[in-house]
Parts: sequence; C-alpha cells; structure tokens
Amino acid sequence: MEITTTTHDGATVLAPTGRVDTTTAGELELAINQQIEQGKRSILINFSGVTYISSGGLRVLLATAKKLRKEGDHYALCCLSAEVHKVLKLAGFTTIFSIYPSEGEAIARW
Repeated sequence: MEITTTTHDGATVLAPTGRVDTTTAGELELAINQQIEQGKRSILINFSGVTYISSGGLRVLLATAKKLRKEGDHYALCCLSAEVHKVLKLAGFTTIFSIYPSEGEAIARW
C-alpha cells in the first residue's frame, strides 16, 4: 500500500491506495499517528484508491476517531468506493463517521 499525504485548506489529507487489511492497516495507522504527533488535528482520509477494507482497517479508523475528539479537531472519510462503503455500512460505521463524496465537500463542512 502507498499513502500520499497532502494539505488542503488546512486539512491533512491521507490517500491510501490498494487494500487496507490486516497486513497493511499498521502502515495507515502509523501515517495517521505521525500527522497527529506533529499537531495536525484535521485529518481527512481519501479512500478513492482503496479497493478493500478489513476489520484491521476498521480498527484503525476507530482508534483515530478516539484520538481526534477534542474541540476543534476534525476527522472524516471521503471518496469511498462502493465496496468500502458496503463494509463500513455493514459494520455500522456510516453512522459513526462523517463521510463525504469529495475532499472539497468534506473540508467545506469543517
């Protein structure tokens, strides 16, 4: 898996590609944690390049949500493929996370 990190209107956007599964979830968690440790508290995960997410990936998303609960923090997901959206919906995560169709719409809502 590759993870591209960019900044867009003050938000840190992480865009993983490939599968977010038990083997690769740790890479995503490390990338997110590095941003948080640098004081970046507005995190957007762009899933446009992700074809699959497993329970390991879901755990990373929940762990990140727990870290970004302070006032002024922002955390959202965007650009989910149909498959990833289906997994999140089955797990009940679509009611937990803010999910947007695009980066621009997510950041505009913050």
